[in-house]
Amino acid sequence: MAKKRDIPIFQHPIIETHCHLDYLEADALEEALQAAAEVNIERIITIAVSPDNLDTVMGLINAHPQIWGTQGVHPHDADHYNSAVDTKIRENALHEKVLAIGEIGLDYFYERSDRRKQCSAFESQLQIAIDLDMPIVVHTRDADEDMQHILQNFVSQMPKRGVIHSFTSGKALAEYCLAEGFHLGFNGISTFNSAENVREIIDLTPVDKILFETDSPYLTPVPYRGRKNEPKYLPFIAEKVAEVKNIPLEELLPQVWQNSVLLFFEELDA
Repeated sequence: MAKKRDIPIFQHPIIETHCHLDYLEADALEEALQAAAEVNIERIITIAVSPDNLDTVMGLINAHPQIWGTQGVHPHDADHYNSAVDTKIRENALHEKVLAIGEIGLDYFYERSDRRKQCSAFESQLQIAIDLDMPIVVHTRDADEDMQHILQNFVSQMPKRGVIHSFTSGKALAEYCLAEGFHLGFNGISTFNSAENVREIIDLTPVDKILFETDSPYLTPVPYRGRKNEPKYLPFIAEKVAEVKNIPLEELLPQVWQNSVLLFFEELDA
């Protein structure tokens, strides 16, 4: 087990682009937000995943100035996607603090929803993103071929593209997504001893297409594996990406900040 050490605090702020704050209890949430602020995490994007947490995300973004959000249904809940859910996503996505449509995509590893329904829900939500001119936050696991096929059918209509979050897929899908202008999101998996495949993808990803995320409360990075993940651990991911890319942190952090702003906050920061 890696030796625990203090969380590094960088001079340049960081944007947490993917976490699930509604999975924390109210008291734990306030503590997590304070801890994130103490390590210079300035903005946090909390991600919608199911019909029953769309409004929960809206409550979080309305209650906290440093939190933004998304609207979308994860492939695990594709069986519950219907016209009413589609309408709610469209309506909620008009809020000024909703930045993207997501978490959407395909998951053939757990396969908690029928594959055809996953594809249908994914395509419907891609259409929402196109109609509303919004980027997407994509989940994909063990579905590289279908993921690329579906994206190929929609990508020409998507000027803002988006991010393939928690990227653990193959090199071919990474190269396709990067060639089409998508960002790739990297989290605590990048620090795992067994994740050399992820570090290989980090190595081939241009610096201007990298985003940092924790996916908390899951995937806690080394050296805190075994604890519940929080946005405060994001600096360890930044350190690992800098190491893999052989780039000084003082160069990497401003670039990834700019990547996050251009994808999610460009209109707000214009």
